[in-house]
Amino acid sequence: MNAPEIRLNPHLEASLTRIRLAGEQAAERCAEGLGLSALSAGQVKRRDALLAAQFIFRQQQGTFSQRFLQSLRRQVSAEQSDTKPAAAPAAKKDWGELSLMDDDQVNNLVAADRIGLAIGHHSEWELREVESYIAGIQVGERNPLRPELIGQALLDAVQAITDDALTRQTLTDELTRSLAQEMRGCYADIAELLRSRGLRPQDLRVRATPDGASRHGTLSGTSQMGDLDSGHGGMSTRGGGYGGSGHGGLGQSGGRSGFGGGGSFGGRGGGGGGGGGIGRVDPQMMDLLRRLAQAPAAYDSYDSGLSSRMGLDTLSGETSAWGQMPLPTNLIHQHRDELRQAATGRLDHMVIDVVSSLFDQILSDPKVPPQMARLLARLQLPVLRAALGDETFFSSRRHPVRQFVNRLASLACAFDDFGEDPGRSFLAHVRDIVQEVAQGDFDRMDVYTSKLDDLESFIAEQARVTLKASGDAAAVVERRETDLRLQQRYALQLQQQLAKVPMQEFLRSFLAGVWSQAIVLASREGAPERALRLRQLGRSLVMSVQPKGGTAARADFLRELPNLMRTLNEGLDLIRWPDGPRKDFFGALLPAHAESLKGQAPSALDTNLLIKQLDQIFGVPPPAEGDLAKPMAGETLPAELDASQRLTPAEAKSLGLVEDAVVDWNGELDLDLSGNDATAAAEPLQAVDISIDGLPAAESASEPGTGALLVDHMQLGFAYQMHTGTEWQKMRLAHISAGRSFFIFTHGSRHQETVTMTARMLKKLCEAGRMRTYETAHLLERATARARAQLAALTPARQGA
Repeated sequence: MNAPEIRLNPHLEASLTRIRLAGEQAAERCAEGLGLSALSAGQVKRRDALLAAQFIFRQQQGTFSQRFLQSLRRQVSAEQSDTKPAAAPAAKKDWGELSLMDDDQVNNLVAADRIGLAIGHHSEWELREVESYIAGIQVGERNPLRPELIGQALLDAVQAITDDALTRQTLTDELTRSLAQEMRGCYADIAELLRSRGLRPQDLRVRATPDGASRHGTLSGTSQMGDLDSGHGGMSTRGGGYGGSGHGGLGQSGGRSGFGGGGSFGGRGGGGGGGGGIGRVDPQMMDLLRRLAQAPAAYDSYDSGLSSRMGLDTLSGETSAWGQMPLPTNLIHQHRDELRQAATGRLDHMVIDVVSSLFDQILSDPKVPPQMARLLARLQLPVLRAALGDETFFSSRRHPVRQFVNRLASLACAFDDFGEDPGRSFLAHVRDIVQEVAQGDFDRMDVYTSKLDDLESFIAEQARVTLKASGDAAAVVERRETDLRLQQRYALQLQQQLAKVPMQEFLRSFLAGVWSQAIVLASREGAPERALRLRQLGRSLVMSVQPKGGTAARADFLRELPNLMRTLNEGLDLIRWPDGPRKDFFGALLPAHAESLKGQAPSALDTNLLIKQLDQIFGVPPPAEGDLAKPMAGETLPAELDASQRLTPAEAKSLGLVEDAVVDWNGELDLDLSGNDATAAAEPLQAVDISIDGLPAAESASEPGTGALLVDHMQLGFAYQMHTGTEWQKMRLAHISAGRSFFIFTHGSRHQETVTMTARMLKKLCEAGRMRTYETAHLLERATARARAQLAALTPARQGA
């Protein structure tokens, strides 16, 4: 009589359902993988073995899934039935009670452990989160969903479908790879499932048993946390670590640097952004980070001391006092021991030390104003949280947390004075944002993306108000850019329509490319009568070069010619067409008129058809501003078109338009861009980033700091250096027109002046090296470079010692 099946805990039952689905998905992937492997096999014997294994597995795939679930349920039931009170430790068994195991059983256990290790390696962080929820269910001393049991279930299922040893080994290897990939998402779904069912994660710590050993199934403990000095390279915490004794910064062991060193660490789960979270961090670590973030920080006293010493009630003030005051406190270094105890592995220890070292450089960066450095100091724990939970933090330059920190520093560099607006209002807004992040829910990625959007909206509105107060330069360039876009739209429209009209090529090009500008500009100036006359001249100009038949036709042409030339010059003067192209056009038009008096006149039917065709083209008004929302096929804004021609001399003067004549193109460039030797080596910084073994490789691409590509990477509110005469000037980008044809900069502290450039002029300055970023790299990249430099300086001293 079979023993009744043990009823599983409902939470475990739901979890097993999800594991069953993962097993079925892994089985399907295995079957496909066997076929692909057979196609690429180099030996006939190997290919036949793979095809045979695929054939058997396809036939027995249903049996495999059934036995996989049965074995797993049996093992979980055994774990649940062995549940004992924690206060009653298991009595030691007598040697006589032990039974011998044959070789097959031993090999089976070893194989199951190896499969479990493969699954655990791919699902380390997800598995830890599942364990934190399972700890609240009284189902034994170990996690009943641990990878070893799943590996045993996989072996039992494979043994049930075939007796051939080679086929078993082939299926086991392929299923292990497939299941390891599936279980990462499976464990993440189980954790979410248990969370949705009302379970709370337990704060798992090492619990000592009566014999002094640590119980299995816990997540952390001092016995599990080694020191990074013991043969693993990377972050040394003893004997001459970078940044001072006992600092825990970027040391070196075994000849490997702290940013790239370390052994081979396991993968970390949870990329940033899934469900709004920033990966997964152990509960005890998250509790510690929140407790430290909520506690009165050491830099609070620093802020008050600096404010009183500078005679200020706010964070604004002159930056000259920066060199006389201590740097903001590095909280990560200050609480390093607590953080390392709460961490669960060497990779976490490495991340803690790397982030601590980076903030040493961030808080002492000479480019960052002291007021902003104090605010950035409040982001230490949120940044550490992101680095611990999200494996893409160090590898992706577009990570929202990295962008948030870099954007704050870059925007602050653009202000020269925080004692007055707009610097004072910017600092107050940033202080509110940083406070909300540091004291709020910094465990979610959407917090940083929303704060980035908020910051960009604030900068755009602040720049708009500033420009409006000084003459509303943005409105002027936006209107001229709209004129330009309408002219390009109308020019393309005329070019497509006039292509079917028989006429000389120079005249078709003139009407589409030049005369269209006059028609649009007259329409935009609110002169409908002039716009109508200019449109009618387009038809008259085409008819004027047609052959004339008879004396009457020639007489009419000669009578209308003065009025035609007067209107033609009126339109060309309206758009300020240069004298050179104008002479060339008239040089082609006058011979065409003379030739029209000699040729054979077309028939009346052909003439009437041509007039009707021209009336349909020039009888329609040019596109209005509302039509720009509808894209037109083939529409582009030529980069070589000089948008400054649309500005009147008065507008150009009020905007501070930079023209070719203003720039000393032959002058030599000064190499010192900022007066600070820390940014002299711009090129090496572009390739520097953080690289830690066990985490994804860092991106190699970075935003250019100079050259022609800089035009496409300019950011609103950032600071730039421009050299047009004898010295470099610091500029703040205040406005970019919608079509990126105009760029407005401001400079000066109290009395701000505007400097406007067209896209053509800006690109020319960038190509000549006369326009560069104020920062040679973003803040985190600069911090990484300086940390590497200090580490390299310490390495020879250590080797000599």
